[in-house]
Amino acid sequence: MTTPASSPPPAAPAEDPGSQALGDALRSGLRVLRFVMLLVFGIVLFSGMFTVEPNEVAVVLRFGRPVGTGAEQLLKPGLHWAFPYPIDEVVRVPVGQSHSVASSIGWYMTTPEQDAAGKEPPARGSLVPGVDGYTITADGNIIHARATLKYRIADPAGYAFRFASASNLLQNALNNALLDASAQFTADAAIYRDKLGFKDAVLARLGESIERHQLGITLDPFDVQVIAPLDVRPAFESVLAAEQERSRKINDARGYANEVTLKAGGEAEAVISIGRSASNRLVSAVSAEASYFNEQLPHFERNPALFSRRRLAETVELVMTNAQDKFLFPARNDGEPRSLRLQLSREPAKLSSRETPKP
Repeated sequence: MTTPASSPPPAAPAEDPGSQALGDALRSGLRVLRFVMLLVFGIVLFSGMFTVEPNEVAVVLRFGRPVGTGAEQLLKPGLHWAFPYPIDEVVRVPVGQSHSVASSIGWYMTTPEQDAAGKEPPARGSLVPGVDGYTITADGNIIHARATLKYRIADPAGYAFRFASASNLLQNALNNALLDASAQFTADAAIYRDKLGFKDAVLARLGESIERHQLGITLDPFDVQVIAPLDVRPAFESVLAAEQERSRKINDARGYANEVTLKAGGEAEAVISIGRSASNRLVSAVSAEASYFNEQLPHFERNPALFSRRRLAETVELVMTNAQDKFLFPARNDGEPRSLRLQLSREPAKLSSRETPKP
């Protein structure tokens, strides 16, 4: 039995040119779509890259909530990635630099040019409501006060998210501190006598507000200026000059009083010292004479006549020590008196040529 020969496969039907063109178009479109998708993915991938600069930290908000907990929320300086907006939002907080806030009340109207040049506007006779700021002191006077606060951010998350604008809140707290401090001081004390105390009062009230609101900042040294209104400043300065003159004269009087008191005290001590020395010398002399008398008393008691003659001789010797001429007149044995003739106007002794006469 013979096996029939296998027949060749049937030929593929010829493809329609239109279908072939459609397939090529679809394949080309898919390739373009893949490329576009890859391009969009790359754009999305690289658009989420951001850099945190030095002296700042960043917080990523995903649908309005911080990503991470605690210290993990704060992104350090460097390269980071986040989903594009509106999924993620990057909030940057400058923590390594000093920020400043100036009060917006209490100061007269001035221009930036005048502030830069340090000039004051001319006095206008009265304050302009709504333009010139001022504060009222404890004694009912009006003064001008302003402060410029400098601070650094210590709690970035609290500073950025606890309030919508922490700087505005801080400015309001500074304004309230100026008003509160002005109400505690008289105008004279705030402007002249206790400027440091006024500044400390502003700082104390401001510190209470910062702690109560938990702003997450630390304060740097700041400046507070307090002056009298421009129209009445000459009167304030006159009062200050009078007070200074009064203080100067009081100090001079006290210095003179102290000088006189010290001088009188020194003279009194000198007189007392001289008196004590004289008293000690007198007591010593009297004591020595008493001792000498007690020593000579036994000799006198043994032979009063001999003691008297000896004392007489000692006295005469002491008296005649510097006498130029000495004349002795012994007593007469018969007891009769002697006659003594004195030549009172005798001739002076002749001087030698080498001797100089005394005046």
